[in-house]
Amino acid sequence: MFISQQLRKKSIAEYLLYMWQIEDIIRAYDVNLTRIRREYISQFDYTDEQKEELTDWFGNLVRMMNSEGKRESGHLQINEIVLQAIAELHARLLQSTKFPFYNAEYFKVLPFIVELRRKGSKEENEIETCFNALYGVMMLRLQKKEISPDTQHAIEEITTLIGMLSDYYIKDKTEGLKFDEE
Repeated sequence: MFISQQLRKKSIAEYLLYMWQIEDIIRAYDVNLTRIRREYISQFDYTDEQKEELTDWFGNLVRMMNSEGKRESGHLQINEIVLQAIAELHARLLQSTKFPFYNAEYFKVLPFIVELRRKGSKEENEIETCFNALYGVMMLRLQKKEISPDTQHAIEEITTLIGMLSDYYIKDKTEGLKFDEE
């Protein structure tokens, strides 16, 4: 909760990846708040009050996962909405002539997106494909598994694009971006 609040202000991409990880942590504890409190939250060097806040936060997420049918897989609606907002901003940036560096980076990443979509889900939008790739590699790293040089290169390019998009997202929320139509 404390990390998510900081990330949401600093980097929407890191926030979303963090929230996906939280969903998986909740699943690892069988979507059971008692286990999360006892086996996970208790590990942190927080005050009792902070631990209670964190327990409430996890409790809300557990309730959402149960009510949305996300106990086994999938993402919470709150995270899907963030992903959709990021994807909509991506589309607006590509349609505008005012963001040539973003467009250039997108076209560098596009072959990787096409390849990833060929191997995976064709239903997801390009930005979701990028996030799934980033999350997948993050999980491989946590498991200390080897990442091929080709995958590493693709992830570096995707990271650059998503980093730019995240920066534009924060700027749009704080200052507002000026697009061609404005």
